[in-house]
Amino acid sequence: MSVLKCISPIDGSVYAERETLSSDDAFALVESAKQAQLEWAARPIEERIELVMAGVAAIGDMNVEIVPELAWQMGRPVRYGGEFGGFNERASYMASIAKDALADIKVADDDQFKRYIRREAHGVVLVIAPWNYPYMTAINTVAPALIAGNTVVLKHSTQTLLVGERMAEAFHLAGVPKDVFQNAFLDHQTTSDLISVKSFGFVNFTGSVGGGKAMELAAAGTFTGLGLELGGKDPGYVMDDADLDAAVETLIDGAMFNSGQCCCGIERIYVQESLYDAFVEKAVAIVKAYKLGNPLDEATTLGPMANKRFAREVREQISEAVAQGAVAHIDTFEEDDGGAYLTPQILTNVDHTMRVMREESFGPVVGIMKVKDDAEAIELMNDSEFGLTASLWTKDIDRAEKIGNAIETGTIFMNRCDYLDPALCWTGCKDTGRGGGLSVIGYHNLTRPKSYHLKKA
Repeated sequence: MSVLKCISPIDGSVYAERETLSSDDAFALVESAKQAQLEWAARPIEERIELVMAGVAAIGDMNVEIVPELAWQMGRPVRYGGEFGGFNERASYMASIAKDALADIKVADDDQFKRYIRREAHGVVLVIAPWNYPYMTAINTVAPALIAGNTVVLKHSTQTLLVGERMAEAFHLAGVPKDVFQNAFLDHQTTSDLISVKSFGFVNFTGSVGGGKAMELAAAGTFTGLGLELGGKDPGYVMDDADLDAAVETLIDGAMFNSGQCCCGIERIYVQESLYDAFVEKAVAIVKAYKLGNPLDEATTLGPMANKRFAREVREQISEAVAQGAVAHIDTFEEDDGGAYLTPQILTNVDHTMRVMREESFGPVVGIMKVKDDAEAIELMNDSEFGLTASLWTKDIDRAEKIGNAIETGTIFMNRCDYLDPALCWTGCKDTGRGGGLSVIGYHNLTRPKSYHLKKA
């Protein structure tokens, strides 16, 4: 056993610590989930939906305590009120489509044969959730997995150590059996050991590319289903007919909100020549007005990054870019302590030789480049190892669709960004990962098809 420690970005103190399960205890926990699964799956779907949504509501009842906990754990300002809105939206939508999404696919029922395809639960689903949106990313899989008849083991990030406990407490209070939804404190080796011996029917992982590779290595040869949402370098493209004010406000918020620590946050922006200067001027004004500070202060609009090492990586990318000729437009904020509290930054005179335009930053920095036409923008947007979302700004929907068809990504936005629509499949390509969550497709990935070919006497 080892001890997991959440180091608060607010002041560097140890905010929470928990002992990991021993190998024997971890395997016993998974076995209890397996034993509970058949009974859970046998319950009417209406009952599973009711219990899951009661668990969601119980999280809402805890929101007053959860919001400051999140600030202490990962630094998001309390003024934004936590994640319950999105948490509830996603779970509610998945509950609303469950019966149709999981219904038998009827092929024929005639004098000779009854033929249909049924969706069957995988069994035990392991959810490995990240710290940046710890409740919303977890519920993306937890809710539909449970509704579909799986049992769930949740392993949460050490940075948000208390989130899994909160979710398990809420769902158990709502009546979900303890063995059906379990929070587990696991070290990396025990997690890999569990996966490598087929402990789970499906594993959903949200995190780094390196973490995704570790999941694939652990699952190699087991044929365990994997859902992987990994890195991103999401672009925004502002065309000559765009609503400039809306584009600047939305894209810069998409780049800076949550201190830039968003899976689908905007990390690079391409602006057509006619709007470029005005876009940069307006963007700089927005960022200069941010209030960096303690996230427990209601006046703070930008909190610290979740960990000093994350901020260090962003500072290195910025300093390297400036050394290569980039222009930094934001003077160092007084509150920037050289640690987790980091000045947000806008860079121009950037290009794709710079790490800040190629590698995931996951922090409050964005590079802005001038482009002459759609063809150049498409080439630059595709010049990335990642493919999660792309945000297109134009009044012409046909133009947006045509450009979207040419972009290697999981989601195309027009005139918005940094949003997860639960009715659409959340997916990526290239090094961003594989699989898809939410929507009808999310249910399909959390179940397997089983065909029935029944000859009548």
